[in-house]
Amino acid sequence: MGQAHPPRSGTSASTARKTALVLVALALVSINLRPAITTIAGTMGQLQAGFGLDAHLLPLLGALPVLAFGVSAPCGPWLARRLGTGSAVAAALLVLAAALLVRVLVPGLLLPGTFLAGASIMTASVLVPQIVKANRGSGWWTGLCTMGFGMGAALGAGLVQPLQEALGGSLAGALAVWAVPALLGAALIHRAGHAAGRRDGTGGAASGAGLQETTTAGGATSERATIPLRKQRTAWAVTAFFGLQAMLYFAVTSWLAVFLVSKGQTAADAAGLLAWFSVAGLPASLLAPVLAGRRPVLKVMAPGLGLLVAAALIGVLTAPVALQFLMVGLLGIVQSAGFGLGMALVVIRSAGPESAGSLSAMSQGLGFALASLGPLGAGFLHEWSGGWDASFWALAAEAVLLAVAGFLAVRGRAVSVAAAKAEHLGELAAVGH
Repeated sequence: MGQAHPPRSGTSASTARKTALVLVALALVSINLRPAITTIAGTMGQLQAGFGLDAHLLPLLGALPVLAFGVSAPCGPWLARRLGTGSAVAAALLVLAAALLVRVLVPGLLLPGTFLAGASIMTASVLVPQIVKANRGSGWWTGLCTMGFGMGAALGAGLVQPLQEALGGSLAGALAVWAVPALLGAALIHRAGHAAGRRDGTGGAASGAGLQETTTAGGATSERATIPLRKQRTAWAVTAFFGLQAMLYFAVTSWLAVFLVSKGQTAADAAGLLAWFSVAGLPASLLAPVLAGRRPVLKVMAPGLGLLVAAALIGVLTAPVALQFLMVGLLGIVQSAGFGLGMALVVIRSAGPESAGSLSAMSQGLGFALASLGPLGAGFLHEWSGGWDASFWALAAEAVLLAVAGFLAVRGRAVSVAAAKAEHLGELAAVGH
């Protein structure tokens, strides 16, 4: 006679192991979603000699990954509905690994390969919070994933020069080696996805079953009328905040090393400071989403961060070489906190999961399209003026706009795609899904 009920302790231990596997896989995925950008930024001054890239195309190269983010935002949910969320992330990382290889090993493909890498990164990035939500992850899960972005950025910037030296001066090899962790991440998230699917018997956590409301902007499974996000001021404020902080981040990561070299730093020291920019912000990227859950803190943090970013940018511009370590670290802290808050606002200012999914698609799609102007604008201002003052003052002015967006994003009604009033049904039916 067998037992009617299996021991609960064994089931709990199995669930804990699978949950831990998903969390570790998410961390590795997150770490892979920035080195493709910061390795290029850390070697920007060598690309002309190494790959014969025209100097006038350097601003475009810096903007391409972010432009790809905006264009490819819908790819993640579309792929998840067909392959399952875990498999979709794994496929995106496989394409990322291929892009990292071909852009440096095949002549003439540096620009297209960088664009493809950016599209792959965005496809995986938009699905990370959906896996967190499906596994009922806490705010600390989001913080750890956000910190993983910063850690990946730091590793990419900090290791590219040592890797180049270790590989006999091969710039192509130092850039191509980042395909290896992308392949490892693809294997681990694919395995975690299958494990999570077996756990719930439906593949829900990994396959995307149960994520339909989140992955379909507007709710593909819901027949309710919806209020378009374009008519909700809070949705635009959150999108503006996300886009402006992303524009600042990518402008800084694209050009900070070049600026520091112009100030008298060696190429190796400049790359190290770019890595320090990301490392210094790791605690802030972890804690900002947690602190933002407290309403009194959020009301001060949202506008305050923009003003702090403006002050830090002017500090980096005017500080002597001896103080750059301090100023770059301060800039990294406030910039990373801004990214963490931008991700948190999508959740905090949404009325529910369906609304959060719609707002996420809008804020990341439009936000990253806006962010692509950051590296382009900073680079062109530098070329036009022959110095860096114009670029940094323009970025500081943008940071003030970030403060305004933050002020507006935490006020007003929460974003909701559900029809709130019966008299709106006629109008909403015309724009419903």
